[in-house]
Amino acid sequence: MKPLTFLRLAALAALATTAAACGGGSDESGDSRTVTVYTGRHYGIEPVFDAFTASTGIEVRFTAGSDPELRERLVAEGDNTPADLVMTADAANIELAAAAGLLAPVESKKLNDAIPEELRSAKNEWFALSRRLRVVMYSTERVTEPPSTYAALGDERWSGKLCLRPSTHPYTQSLVASMILNLGADKARAIVDSWVANKPLYINSDTDILKAIAAGDCDVALANSYYLARLLAEEPATPVAISWPEQDGTGAHVNVSTAGITAAASNPDEAIELLEWLATEGQKTFSDANFEYPADPDVAPADVLVSFGEFRADLAAVRELGRLNPDAVELLSRAGYE
Repeated sequence: MKPLTFLRLAALAALATTAAACGGGSDESGDSRTVTVYTGRHYGIEPVFDAFTASTGIEVRFTAGSDPELRERLVAEGDNTPADLVMTADAANIELAAAAGLLAPVESKKLNDAIPEELRSAKNEWFALSRRLRVVMYSTERVTEPPSTYAALGDERWSGKLCLRPSTHPYTQSLVASMILNLGADKARAIVDSWVANKPLYINSDTDILKAIAAGDCDVALANSYYLARLLAEEPATPVAISWPEQDGTGAHVNVSTAGITAAASNPDEAIELLEWLATEGQKTFSDANFEYPADPDVAPADVLVSFGEFRADLAAVRELGRLNPDAVELLSRAGYE
């Protein structure tokens, strides 16, 4: 194991640990049940944990940070980690955690019945809890024929009119990983090269990307579906819409919010109970909290997501995003994608 740099250690130390203010706290005998979560999923998570505590009496304590930071923290802490469950906002990062031996396999009929096979690891070390699509977003005021493929964002007509998330962000890396899987490295590189040639405006926030479209700073972009849903819930007149890409092929790129039990969990029973609750009784609460599509296809998504219409999704790539993450990072670097 390579030692963490001083700056990395400082960053990890700066991660904010928050004890969820949900009922069922310690009694005088100290017999209360608790579970500690490291979560890269931030939006709306505290009310979800509150609902779990109200349902089970198990108190949730959680630490929030980025997926890579939390994974590094688990590596640094080893068997001494307080984390019982790790939750990520990206499939690649949870798979990288599993590959590093940080997660324990879980045998659970509840989980297997609720979560489709494509949305859980082959060894049941992690399970998707909700889905989002990284799709083409466009201005409804200035664009009448939006791109219908990821490659089409490289057309010359979008030169100077394209907004993208930087290469360092997991969402960008996972999209490119899926392109490598589906198209091969050479074709994926050609697409990324065409994006770079269009001199995109790099913005490290999907919300700000959508606002940039509305403001006229770009006409087309890549962003996650839930960001538009959240924005429309707040500002229904926002002049931005989705163009579902790759509908005649593999389908739109899917990424997932996931969770897995840590290999060194001190409270594995409580962690499994939380994971099962999130996948079943709490599935709609969890997915609706951030306007994501439920992982369980039998659970109805929020109304605003229904309004986006039906689409083909690339579920087959989800398990492979972690394996191909290093290739995606290298490809982005070689292409000069900032």
